[in-house]
Amino acid sequence: MYLLTKTLHIVFVVAWMAAVFYLPRILVNMAEAAGDPVVVRDRLALMGRRLYRFGHIIFGIAVVLGFVLWMHFRIGGGWMHPKLLLVGLLLAHFIVAGRWLKRAAAGGALPSATALRWFNEIPVILLVPVVWLVLAKPF
Repeated sequence: MYLLTKTLHIVFVVAWMAAVFYLPRILVNMAEAAGDPVVVRDRLALMGRRLYRFGHIIFGIAVVLGFVLWMHFRIGGGWMHPKLLLVGLLLAHFIVAGRWLKRAAAGGALPSATALRWFNEIPVILLVPVVWLVLAKPF
């Protein structure tokens, strides 16, 4: 049961990270589509809303599976606290992207495409120490 739970947790984390990586890219496309027909921006907004909803559902399932691993199988240690802090920062990043998406879909302004490209790199910077903490379990 432990291996099945851990496998499913990893799969759902990977699926959530795909959403975390792609949602800012949709925002970049929306920022660059400012002069394009409304149908293009509406399509990007629809894609973003669906991805954001999907990401929240997948994140919830990953958290539940992680909680099961933590409580039932006693997975954890001192490394878990910084890992959870970094995951919280990833979630905050995802929520900010979702709010920007909602604002853009309502006709509001987005940051520049260049700023959004830099924003898109933040999850990579946060993910590297998360993976290192999980693998190395340094404390």
